[in-house]
Amino acid sequence: MSLYSRLERRLEASADDAGPVRGTYSSGRMLMIWLAANLVVTTLLTGTLFVPDVPYGLVLGLIVGGTLLGACVLVLIGAIGTRTGLPTMALTRGPFGTRGSLLPAAANLVILMGWSWVQAMLAGISLDYIVEALTGFSSPVIFAVLCQTIVVILAIFGHAGVARIEPWFAAVILAISAYVFITAFTTFTPAEFAEIPASAEPFYTPGLMFDVVLATAISWTVLSADFNRFARTTKGGAIGSGVGYTLSTVTAMTVGATAIGYVVLSGGEAVAFDPTAIIEPFGALFAVAIFLSVMATNTMVVYGMVTTVVNALPGKRVPFLASALILGVISIIGATFFGLLDQFTTFLVTISALFAPVFAIMIVDYYLLKRRSYTADILEARGGRYWYTGGVNWIAVGSWLVGAALAYAWAYVWPLPFGATVPSFVVTFVLYLALSLPGRAKGAPEPAPHLAETADAR
Repeated sequence: MSLYSRLERRLEASADDAGPVRGTYSSGRMLMIWLAANLVVTTLLTGTLFVPDVPYGLVLGLIVGGTLLGACVLVLIGAIGTRTGLPTMALTRGPFGTRGSLLPAAANLVILMGWSWVQAMLAGISLDYIVEALTGFSSPVIFAVLCQTIVVILAIFGHAGVARIEPWFAAVILAISAYVFITAFTTFTPAEFAEIPASAEPFYTPGLMFDVVLATAISWTVLSADFNRFARTTKGGAIGSGVGYTLSTVTAMTVGATAIGYVVLSGGEAVAFDPTAIIEPFGALFAVAIFLSVMATNTMVVYGMVTTVVNALPGKRVPFLASALILGVISIIGATFFGLLDQFTTFLVTISALFAPVFAIMIVDYYLLKRRSYTADILEARGGRYWYTGGVNWIAVGSWLVGAALAYAWAYVWPLPFGATVPSFVVTFVLYLALSLPGRAKGAPEPAPHLAETADAR
């Protein structure tokens, strides 16, 4: 047997399965998982986008409001994962069909790839800052490629270890948060932050900002069932994920808004979503923390891409190592596209346009149409209740396309003052429910054991 074959067999044996699994985690552990997951630099830097375009006080209010609303969707999708033992993309087989689920899975792969590129660029910028300070050499692109290469290696061989130490990096971000708040509010008063003059030509309106905050929650919801399927109880998973996500997001974004406000009040230039803009006033140690945190988070993002591919269809597992190598090469090449950082808002809005309608459909399908019960047919590669027409539920696909198109139109063609995410979610929700109700009685589920019960035999 070749070295490649031996390595592939070892990785296949240790790779995460698509489920179902029987959860054992308490609500406290789930809270810490979600706290660590989103208490990261990308969320912090998202907070730097809003000041000084939007008044500081209003920024804080919109961060809280958008996060709470987004957390409701995240918790509802996560609860399906706890009850069934399945990850998010596997659950899309319920409304979209066994083959139709490949569409949201492909969209998820694109989104995760984009996040991977953004993370690699931020790590490269932070490492470049450190190296330039020590040696004078500077090349963010080279360092981004180097960082992403290390991430790909870690994703293949060491993702389990990285997952264990990631909470420690979250603790580092908490310490940084405390330092930022102490420095900012011992130098300037809250009243001075509230009186920061608005930009002469603001890009962000309160509505667009609310949409971006909500889109952040939508972007994390693609992993909500992946995490929450390990919760012992539905209630524990809901409490842990809801509280953990809300605390981490509000904290990280508030730190970002406060840090960029401090830069403005100190006479500096507010350069949004640029780690060096806040590294310089708060010290090189900040750059080290950003680098380590981003590398840990990005490792899990790359690993998430691989598991999405290898578990895309039940009964047809794609080779783990080959998928990891192909996706890894693409992620390394993409880490050189630094122009993506200038399009970060567009990136988030695209996530929201693609996945807010998906989650609206999933919520309708599971909680209203299927009466909170997915049967074991969802694990079948062909046939059964989730085969629909040739493996695709065209009602779900059509509703998704309508919702996504409306989200794009309301964001860019006819912008709404309160954002596009909520209206597209509501329209998709109502449309899918209305079109599916006639077939509800026919599609009523047969009594079936909890899917997680099959995990004991795996």
